[in-house]
Amino acid sequence: MRASHRLKAPPLVGRGWLNTAGAALSLEELRGRIVVLDFWTFCCVNCLHVLDELRPLEEKFSDSLVLIGVHSPKFEHEADPDALAAAVERYSVHHPVLDDPDLITWQAYTARAWPTLVVIDPEGYIVASMSGEGHAHGLAVLVEELVAEHTAKGTLRRGDSPYAAPPAPETALRFPGKAAVLDDGSFLVSDTAHHELVWLEPDLVTERRRFTEDLAEPQGVLVLPTATGDRVGYDVVVADSVHHQVKGLRLADGEWILLAGTGRQLRERSGSGPALKQDLSTPWDLAWFIDRVVIAMAGTHQLWALHLATDPQDNTVAVLGGTSAEGIRDGAADEAWFAQPSGLAVSPDGSRLWVADSETSALRSLDVTDEGFVVTTHVGQGLFDFGHRDGPADQALLQHPLGVTVLPDGSVAISDTYNGAIRRFDPATSEVSTLAHGLLEPSDAVVEQSGPDDDSDGSVLVVVESAAHQLVRIPLPDKAQRVDGLAHQTQRPRTEVAPGALTLTVHFTPPTGQKLDHRYGDPTRLMVSATPEGLLRDGAGSAQGLTRTLVLDPAAGDGVLHISVRAASCDGDPVTGEVPDHAACHLYQQDWGIPVVLVDGATDRLDLDLRGA
Repeated sequence: MRASHRLKAPPLVGRGWLNTAGAALSLEELRGRIVVLDFWTFCCVNCLHVLDELRPLEEKFSDSLVLIGVHSPKFEHEADPDALAAAVERYSVHHPVLDDPDLITWQAYTARAWPTLVVIDPEGYIVASMSGEGHAHGLAVLVEELVAEHTAKGTLRRGDSPYAAPPAPETALRFPGKAAVLDDGSFLVSDTAHHELVWLEPDLVTERRRFTEDLAEPQGVLVLPTATGDRVGYDVVVADSVHHQVKGLRLADGEWILLAGTGRQLRERSGSGPALKQDLSTPWDLAWFIDRVVIAMAGTHQLWALHLATDPQDNTVAVLGGTSAEGIRDGAADEAWFAQPSGLAVSPDGSRLWVADSETSALRSLDVTDEGFVVTTHVGQGLFDFGHRDGPADQALLQHPLGVTVLPDGSVAISDTYNGAIRRFDPATSEVSTLAHGLLEPSDAVVEQSGPDDDSDGSVLVVVESAAHQLVRIPLPDKAQRVDGLAHQTQRPRTEVAPGALTLTVHFTPPTGQKLDHRYGDPTRLMVSATPEGLLRDGAGSAQGLTRTLVLDPAAGDGVLHISVRAASCDGDPVTGEVPDHAACHLYQQDWGIPVVLVDGATDRLDLDLRGA
């Protein structure tokens, strides 16, 4: 690692603490323990992956390690203390969490991305900083080394965790995610925090049945077309997000059928072929489109297509759109960028797939054209622009929408989750309006089918009000409201860099016992782009290596550098350093969006840590 001197860990400063029974923690009182800080924000799917990666580490080193979540929010809604408390429960965070709404601790530790992990030794010094996913193995190796070193020095102090569990609330549903309506007017809803699928009567309360077999935070629910269901032998498809699988359910007897996914999280960010042999990454929603189940693969910022065969062993998957780069880029689907797609709906004529692209606060579509699949952004500016603003679509703003629903008139209802609103986009006029507000994190909606004695003509939405733990009916108003709210940008400090040549270096030191495997070429890759595109005169694109010279156009003034990196290291011989033919290998990857401002005389270097100190 590249540090040549020991750096004392800065104090932990924020608005307050969660999961400590009201007590404030300090690094001084934790002296003698190994501390891992997890900088996260609850909108971020990569942060959710890291929470899962860290659970075994918490358990294995429970008497010597203290894991502390530092919640440094991206969106305005995430700075709300009640929303944070709900997220800590929703995602089963069982360690202390520092509420850092003003990014004070984030800046003190020079964090640049979500997630970032910082390791502090028992004497209070920073020994490692890591960005992105895939660090569980390396962290375990490092913690074992620190335990051995500080046991020998007599500076390790073992003890219980300062975590204090809050009271467990009880509601019939707990953070429901998605819903689907059946022909008889009943509803299926993913009861996400209870890890179940619930079949509700039309009154939205009475339970017909619960399906509980081996789900982990289920999200998307898709009722198959009758002919397809009859052919394959099941009625419903469910996105099992934490298990990284897609499953079928036969309602008649409650039998589950695995359709896609191995149960392992996809690390390669691509895949095709037999569905049951393919890793997936946080499937979040599902839709029936082009005679396939389309999967909103939130974990890799892509859309995938699942072909259902009569025998599930013959199911196949393929990437339908998205390169896995995170951001907004339209055009040919195989070159487009998405950012955590989380909601899907199909146009009445079946030619368009609407997409709620949550991290860009955008409404987008995938269209079938003579030239192939094409991606278009209808509402949304980028990764760091959000708000609640109606009007012309090119000026309108959303805030982390998770759901999208096609209305009877062909317009689109958007579950604008972090604004607590249902918004409407009219493709005919390209106008955005507000249908309802004051909701608690709406995450999906379905149009209620009209009964024989109902003349409403589908004028009622059943909304999944996730943070209120319920489904609610909302009559569609005759006239939508127009809200001219504030525009927001993620408030992260901009990095001052000099115009002209900028040396970008991503630091990566494999954990003890691992080596970069060069047998088949350079095992690293760096992808760079910018917003606006004109910020980069040279250096954009994807290539091997972890160092690159960028040329920044002084006329641009400022912007965001989008940097994606991956590195693969394998278990090597501790003496010779050689990598055996069948060595276990580990993939490390991270995406950064670095706000920069060009200043004459500023630094001409940008250093980022994938795994460094």
